[in-house]
Amino acid sequence: MIIGGADGCRTGWVICRRDDRGALDIRVVKTLAEACEGLSILAVDMPIGFVDVPRPPRACEAEARKLLPGKASSVFPTPCRPALACTTHAEANATSRKLGIGINQQTFHLFPKMREVDGLLRSRPRLKRIVYEAHPELAFARMNGGRPVLSKKRQPDGYAERCRLLTEHGFPCPADRLSGAARDDILDAIAVCRTALLIAQSAATRLGPARARDSCGLPMNIWY
Repeated sequence: MIIGGADGCRTGWVICRRDDRGALDIRVVKTLAEACEGLSILAVDMPIGFVDVPRPPRACEAEARKLLPGKASSVFPTPCRPALACTTHAEANATSRKLGIGINQQTFHLFPKMREVDGLLRSRPRLKRIVYEAHPELAFARMNGGRPVLSKKRQPDGYAERCRLLTEHGFPCPADRLSGAARDDILDAIAVCRTALLIAQSAATRLGPARARDSCGLPMNIWY
């Protein structure tokens, strides 16, 4: 069984694949559809499922923030579905604000990737059995005995600490440079690849109700 983890990067997606022998293969692909090919489970660091109004937020997000004291801001607020359809920040912010609360630029920057995941799962429903939402900081916290890793992964100490945790849990980072991706993207892809393995082993933890679905039938859960 081959499982994988995916994290968005500036040229597409960093995908970390793990085969039955535990060997890791890391590469950059342009689309998430490519990342899914040949996998039994893919854990992706991107929201799946969108509420129709921004408040209250998805239950899984609220639970994730409680598990990451000092790192809660790493769980970006997922936009509501009407805002996701907007093509400018001004329009998305105004649409969301009318429904309850606005949207910051950082979240808007992720809209293309969110729409890609959303469109893929809505057009190919069978992928709902393969693609799961994950979060790298929850993955690292689990590797760290349930304690959030507070160091910044873009700084040398934070990068080294996360590499150590990955190695200790059987996912040594095989590369720190890939064309089109930052090295923290690589770390995150490996971290959620471990989450994919836990899902495959029925050992992962699910946040949000098991039957939580959005208006399009997509699950609203985060796994770690």
